[in-house]
Amino acid sequence: MLTFFTNGFSPFARKVAMALEYKGLAHQSVDGLTHANRERLLAVNARAEVPVLVDGDIVVVNSSDIVDYLDRKYPERPIYPADLKARVDARALERLADVRIDAILLDCSIWTWADRKDTAPPGLMEAGQRDLEKIFARLDEALSNYASPLPFGHLTIAEFTYWPHLAALRPLGFKLDAEKFPRVSAWFQAMRREPVCMNDAKRTADFMRTIPTNTSFEREKIFWRG
Repeated sequence: MLTFFTNGFSPFARKVAMALEYKGLAHQSVDGLTHANRERLLAVNARAEVPVLVDGDIVVVNSSDIVDYLDRKYPERPIYPADLKARVDARALERLADVRIDAILLDCSIWTWADRKDTAPPGLMEAGQRDLEKIFARLDEALSNYASPLPFGHLTIAEFTYWPHLAALRPLGFKLDAEKFPRVSAWFQAMRREPVCMNDAKRTADFMRTIPTNTSFEREKIFWRG
């Protein structure tokens, strides 16, 4: 049985959760960011970060490495495109979201869930929107190379990476302008028609409803990427 250390707030863990569901892989989920499970998480990842996948005596950390591992060991319903150029393109899209979009959304959202005594800097949301639109323009241009709303013809690492971020835009107060970025908007709408994405949305909504009263998570001393 696969053991998956996850958390409902992490887009990286959600990426892996969608991959596991897409492949139909049975697994045990452990919320690694609760106080109660901290020692279990430290035993498999000294950085105390999720996601982590444990498969027998193999421990895989980092969402990209986990999904790659799953695709290699369980090749049914592949998550990466078979064509090599398309695979390179999909990984490039993944990096853009993981490195750029995630950082913007985290910085702009931290005052909504962390235990902070200060307030968000003036103009933070406006700056975040401007930065996001630069990325959306780049993404819209990249998507022009593909005819299908799902650029690689089926769900891939690209959708599992972008879905958590695009779905968070409106709840966090950001906008995806369909007139400015029609291809990104069409891609997002195509994801909304996929059960794997909508199941993730339900899990995340259920988790977020617990945030205001949930005392099992560390919300003051936040550790994020070193």
